[in-house]
Amino acid sequence: MSQTTASLTTASAKPISPLRRRMIEDMTVRGFGEKTQSDYIRHVKNFTIFLGGSPDTAEGEDLRRFQLHQREQGVQPPTMNGATAALRFFFTTTCNRPDMARYLRIVKQPQKLPVVLTTEEVLLLLESAPGPKYKAALGVAYGAGLRVSEVANLKVTDIDRARMVLRIEQGKGQKDRLGLLSPRLLELLEEWWLIGQPTTWLFPGRDPLLPITTRQLYRVVTDTARAVGIEKRVSPHTLRHSFATHLLEQGVDIRLIQVALGHSKLDTTARYAHVASKVLRDMVSPLDRLGPLTPKKDQPK
Repeated sequence: MSQTTASLTTASAKPISPLRRRMIEDMTVRGFGEKTQSDYIRHVKNFTIFLGGSPDTAEGEDLRRFQLHQREQGVQPPTMNGATAALRFFFTTTCNRPDMARYLRIVKQPQKLPVVLTTEEVLLLLESAPGPKYKAALGVAYGAGLRVSEVANLKVTDIDRARMVLRIEQGKGQKDRLGLLSPRLLELLEEWWLIGQPTTWLFPGRDPLLPITTRQLYRVVTDTARAVGIEKRVSPHTLRHSFATHLLEQGVDIRLIQVALGHSKLDTTARYAHVASKVLRDMVSPLDRLGPLTPKKDQPK
């Protein structure tokens, strides 16, 4: 039994339905991660509540009405598209009804620039973190550019002091990769290790047998940012954005930043060029390379 199946069985007083079990099995066979499985099940459950019956009995018009309902309820495009992906998988794979996918529409998302902190704001945030564990965890998010889930799931054995790298197991897309371990970051981690003495998880949660939750990390970042007067909308992912942007402003090759972030496509990394203000400040406009602009004699002053 997978962790997703076990957790769903535990969370409910009655066993999960054969239909849900089949969907979980379909996702497990295809190597879907725990978070993806949980998200897909949640989306299908929301559709089931809307439908008022078993989701496998739905017709195309029901899917159209569901998306309209989401729009009317103010559901944001990322959530709507997540539901679309889940329902397409459910009907195409679990129900063997691929024709249903054509009733679901991907919602165009507005392209927003990522929020980035200044180096002064990052320093303030790290210095104000509530204790060495959280200072080290936020240090990893900024110093190595890890996703919040990757920070939470780090193990003590993932720190490779000899090679000065972090081992990131089963990151996004179920891929292992190596992350940057700088001397300053290693100092933060060693300070935390001397105090906390973690044995398995680098950042254990309230239950020391389990890793810290991403929700805990989100709360710490938002509460700390608010406490120190940072007015930007800050999350753990903001530290990852700042990592990439600050490297770009230092002149680091964008392809190296792509590797550090674990992006499969360079286009994903390239969006940080839009918020690298130092790059723009250091750029010389072709207008400035022209000779002096002298007015014509008959031109009014």
